[in-house]
Amino acid sequence: MELGMIGLGRMGAAMTKRLLTAGHTVVAYDQDRAAVERSITDGAVGAVSLDALVSRLTAPRTVWVMVPAGDAVNDTIERLTRLLKADDTLIDGGNSNFRDTLQRAFSVQKSGVHFVDVGTSGGIWGLKEGYCLMIGGDAAVVKRIQPLFESLAPAQDRGWAHVGPVGAGHFTKMIHNGIEYGLMQSYAEGFALLEKNKDFHLDLPKIAEIWRHGSVVRSWLLDLTAQALAENPTLEGIGPSVADSGEGRWMVAEAIAADVPCPVITLSLLERIRSRVQDSYGNRILAVMRNKFGGHAIAKQ
Repeated sequence: MELGMIGLGRMGAAMTKRLLTAGHTVVAYDQDRAAVERSITDGAVGAVSLDALVSRLTAPRTVWVMVPAGDAVNDTIERLTRLLKADDTLIDGGNSNFRDTLQRAFSVQKSGVHFVDVGTSGGIWGLKEGYCLMIGGDAAVVKRIQPLFESLAPAQDRGWAHVGPVGAGHFTKMIHNGIEYGLMQSYAEGFALLEKNKDFHLDLPKIAEIWRHGSVVRSWLLDLTAQALAENPTLEGIGPSVADSGEGRWMVAEAIAADVPCPVITLSLLERIRSRVQDSYGNRILAVMRNKFGGHAIAKQ
């Protein structure tokens, strides 16, 4: 299948490479020409502009946008809407707010272009392990581009699903990331308490490793925590400041608006905000987890 990929950051570049490996044709574009050249080396067809990307695709075209949430998405989608034709498909695979997605879809669909939103999880490990894809859009359109999802997911029959109409994909991903906040905070607090007890001379890397096998708290996040602790048991040099990329804030706002209590996730978000003004071992655990699963930058101490 043929696809245009716009945005060749860590995730976009890895997704492009996975699609190429599966035999798809990818026309790739990014404002960073070096990123385009790297994708060409992987086997993609390079484009020097959005116009060039669209012109290289055969109708009905499918274009996947993987750029940071906010103005960059608005600008890219507005420009693409002018270039694409009726029955083409535009996919937003970034971490957009689902309310923004609904507005963008309404604008795009007025021109006859289909809009699909895909909440994408997998971080820098997606190239090897596959991506979890939460897809919103018209069922017939999703069916038409299904081979792309099957190639990006861990397997053809798992790790991806059409979860509802336009907006549902990004809404589901928002909830997914809010849950992630709570899980990470729980691990961080537990390891902080272990580290605080000096009487037992606890070996934190060893404890993390044994929890990975047979325990009810085993998970991929714990796997990454165990790896990080094995590499740096005291987390020396890791700053305690933990960033948040927006989804947790959006989810908390939605929970309040819907009168749904989400105290764990809300407090997890507040802990990240607090971390920027106070030092703690638990915050360093959070920082290294984010780095391990998503390649997020670590503040140095």
